[in-house]
Amino acid sequence: MNPEQFTQALAEKGILLNETQLEQYATYLRLLREWNEKINLTAITEPDEVYLKHFYDSISLGFHMDFAQEEVTLCDVGAGAGFPSIPLKIAFPKLQVTIVDSLNKRITFLETLVAELGLTGVSCFHDRAETFGQNKKFRAQFDVVTARAVARLSVLSELCLPLAKKGGTFVAMKAASTEEELRDAERAIATLGGKLEEDIFFELPNGAGERHIVKIKKTKETPKTYPRKAGTPNKNPL
Repeated sequence: MNPEQFTQALAEKGILLNETQLEQYATYLRLLREWNEKINLTAITEPDEVYLKHFYDSISLGFHMDFAQEEVTLCDVGAGAGFPSIPLKIAFPKLQVTIVDSLNKRITFLETLVAELGLTGVSCFHDRAETFGQNKKFRAQFDVVTARAVARLSVLSELCLPLAKKGGTFVAMKAASTEEELRDAERAIATLGGKLEEDIFFELPNGAGERHIVKIKKTKETPKTYPRKAGTPNKNPL
């Protein structure tokens, strides 16, 4: 997917990009490739693949959430190289983004990226999600909490639901079938105050694979004991 195809594919979904936004994606690609020489950010570096499997894939969350009309607060847990939050922020400039990642080198990249792109309303924090979720400044503060990660849904729920405000949404972006994960995560989601809203399935253009967007509504406050101490959710999922 080249930049022209990327622009057209988004236009077909009602997302119209201007020249400034297109330049920001081009700069993002350049910086991603440059920094990937120094630190491991992504295995996907070919321009056409970055536009499809990182940029378009990230923005696909905006096909199913309303980010255009008001200043939605979004927390991206374990953002890595900034996916999905930075492509979304470029496409939806009103979005207020908070990023948390456990590796300081990635945060340094993201802070450089945000500055180079001239983005406002983006804050980056070097922290473990378990610690971040117990911080009173951030706990239960966000309209949307998202993770585009390989961890299982039961683990992601414990890391993300505490950060969502009551009435907010935790959204997991998954690349594989989610049926088994959802069954395994039922107890965790209920314990943490969530309720499954929908599991949206679609395929990326050009036969690039299937995707699932799992939306979990925060219906009640998460018990104060969650998230548990660092490392526990992975070692002992709910």
